[in-house]
Parts: sequence; structure tokens; C-alpha cells
Amino acid sequence: MEPRLILIHQLLKLGVATAVSTILVRSKEFKSLLFRDERTFRQKLYLVLWFGLPIMVGVWIRISVPSFLAGDLSFETALLLGVIGGRWAGTLGGVLMGAPALLLHGDWAAIPFDALSGFLAGQLRTMAADKDDIWSFSPFIDQGIFRIIRRNLRSPRLFDWQIVFFWTVIGLRFVQTELVQHFRHPMFSIESPDNYWVYSAIYATSVTAIGIELKIFNSVRLQIKLEEQERLLLHARMEALQNQINPHFLFNTLNSISSLVRFDPDMARDVIFKLATILRRLLNSSEAFAPLREEFEFIDNYLDIEVVRFGRDKLRVVKELDPASLDVVVPSMLLQPLVENSIKHGLGPKVEGGSIYLRSRVTDSRLIIEVEDDGVGMGAAQLEESSSWSGMGIGMANISERLQVLYGDTARMTIDSHEGKGTLIRIRLPLVEAASSVPEGFYAERSTTRR
Repeated sequence: MEPRLILIHQLLKLGVATAVSTILVRSKEFKSLLFRDERTFRQKLYLVLWFGLPIMVGVWIRISVPSFLAGDLSFETALLLGVIGGRWAGTLGGVLMGAPALLLHGDWAAIPFDALSGFLAGQLRTMAADKDDIWSFSPFIDQGIFRIIRRNLRSPRLFDWQIVFFWTVIGLRFVQTELVQHFRHPMFSIESPDNYWVYSAIYATSVTAIGIELKIFNSVRLQIKLEEQERLLLHARMEALQNQINPHFLFNTLNSISSLVRFDPDMARDVIFKLATILRRLLNSSEAFAPLREEFEFIDNYLDIEVVRFGRDKLRVVKELDPASLDVVVPSMLLQPLVENSIKHGLGPKVEGGSIYLRSRVTDSRLIIEVEDDGVGMGAAQLEESSSWSGMGIGMANISERLQVLYGDTARMTIDSHEGKGTLIRIRLPLVEAASSVPEGFYAERSTTRR
């Protein structure tokens, strides 16, 4: 074959390797099999099939269409399966990918050579002290040599996995060349013994094809790790925000109890019992979300305590709840800071007391929650100060931040207030049904949305 055609086939081979690996990592099932430290035999078998079947098609195309030889990546894929899946995965993959060459073209050495290549690569995997060396393999050997020299200056260590793997690929490719040159039809291999530059390019293509596929897989692996870290960070942030609410609520309730103890011990005992019911619910539920129905039940206990503190003639509660809204899942402890804010800032300064209106409804695939009071309200200056919610107190600022963490721009909390007339706080949330609870990967989906 002419050197020019050989080089074209090598370039096409790199393109096929890139295309196959890019298509494979688009599958969630393949990624779940690929990025595992340990695999069962069944998982190894599935991994072999994911890798081997496309390459078997490439071998069949190479045999059926002699003008397109770049589709045969059985040697490189056997090595790749070995370093990723281990010895048995590499061996099974070699047998699977060598079978079409033997059955359709009579290449008698294809199965044993590919199986041996996969087995040796799997053996090298067991020798890797750090499995990240596998994913970060690079065909540029000069960087590996520089790395091993720099590392040995600090702590001498002669074995460098990436360099050993590099020379393993070169050595096996040399064995393949020798078999093809000294035996009749042992296996498929493009050779150019008369041109050493082309000969070097053939060897470099095998190493580069493996390196390209590992780089593509590693980029996806790092992206998944970053998304997982961001999800864990959001989850930790949510827990911190949720834990911030409970002591705040407890502090205010204990203040109410301390004032009751002096003049009405029986009432104080009743309030303590209701507080114990509330705390029991908080301790028994570690979920970040709860059905709206449970939130209103929690608010009933909370308002029982506040009614005792204010007096039944000074604090009235009116509920207008759409039954369809009660099964929608909302962040836990969402309503309590809103009601507390209405009582503390709206009705607290009002001598004659007032009313709190709790409303919920589903409109245009959105959950609308309203907490309104007919208290003292706020003027324009106060509204401007509270636009960032920090001026409304720790509870309100906390709710605003939790909604931003959980929903991003898909949730809104607004405030409408008029001095001397009262305040209306309205929250708009996307619908999440109680039956499905929190969607799996909710935090990961949020992290994608926010970017």
C-alpha cells in the first residue's frame, strides 16, 4: 500500500476512535458501567458488549469494504477494555472482537492476540498504584519521562505506570508486526516496512487512539465529579440553611413560654406540650421537602402557641386553601418564617391585633402561596430596605436564599405592603407532586440550570 494511503487510513482511524468514544459516553448506562472502581461479572460483560459490538461492526466493514480499513480498532479496544475493566473484561473483549476476523476472513491469530493484549492491559491495571493514572494516560511520552524524573528527585520510584503502559502498547504492536511479516494471514495489520516515518506513524496512531478515547472518557468523568461535588455542596448549603431556621423559631417560642410561666403556669405547660409536638416533628423529619399539607399542619401548632401569647381576641387566622395544592411538595419549614414575620412585624406593633390570611392555589402549573396580614404595613422606605430580604429578618432572608438554591429563577417571592393596611407575601413555585417526593438528582439538575 502506498505511504500516502497508509497515512490517510491512520488519520481516519483516529477519527473513528474519537467518534465511537464520543457516541458511547452519551449513554447513561454506559457511563454507569465505565466509571466504576469495582464491577460484577455481569457488569464487566455488559461493558465488553458496549465496547465490542461497535468494533465488531468495524471489523465486518473492513472485511466487506477493503477500501475502508480504518474501522478495525480491535487491538486498541482490547487494550482499552483491559485497562478500564480488568483482565477478564480485556480477555473477553479480545475474543469477541477477534471472532469476526477469524470466522469471516480466516485470521487465525486475531482471537489469541487480542485476548492476550486485553489480559496484559488488565494486569497492568492491577499494578497501578493510583487509578487516576489510567484516565490521565497521554501518548506524549516526553511528558511522562519528565514527570518520572521530577518525581524521583523527591522520592525515588522507578515504576511509572503510564510509561510502562506506553511501552506495552508499542511492544504488543511490534509483536503484531512480526506475526504479520512471518506468517500467512495471522491477523489484520497495516504495515509499511520500507518507510520508517510511516512505520512510526502507524505505531503512534495505536497509542494516540487509546489516548484520545481515554481523554474523552476522562473529560466526561471529571464533569460528572464536578457536578456531584456541586450537588453535595448545594445539599450541605441547604442543610445549613434549614438548621438555621429551627434555633431561630425555638428562641422566639421559649421567650413566649418564659413570659407565661410567671402568670399562667397551666397555659405555659400547654404551650410546652405543643412545642414538644413541633420539635418531635422536626427531629423525626430530616427531609428537605414536605407536602404542603404537612406544612399547614405544622403551622397550626405554631399558631396555637402564638394565639396563646397574643390572645384569641387579638390574633385571628383565616385559611383559604385549594385542596389541589395540598399535595404539592414544598421546602420544609417554608411557611413558619412567613407567618412569624407577619405576627412580629405586622401585628405585633398593632395594639388591637389583627388577622393573618393563609392562601394556597394552583394556577398555570405553578403553586401560589400567600401569607397576608392586616397589620401596620410598611412605607416606601421600608419596602426598599426589605427588597434584599435582609431587612425582614433572618427567617425571611433564609427563605429567599433557600428558594434560590433549590429552584433558581423558577421560583419567586414578592412582597406587597402599604403603610397602615398590611403586608402580602406571595411565593410562586414549580409543581412537584407529593407522590414523587423530591426528584432524583434534584440538586444536580439545579446545578445545571444555574450554570
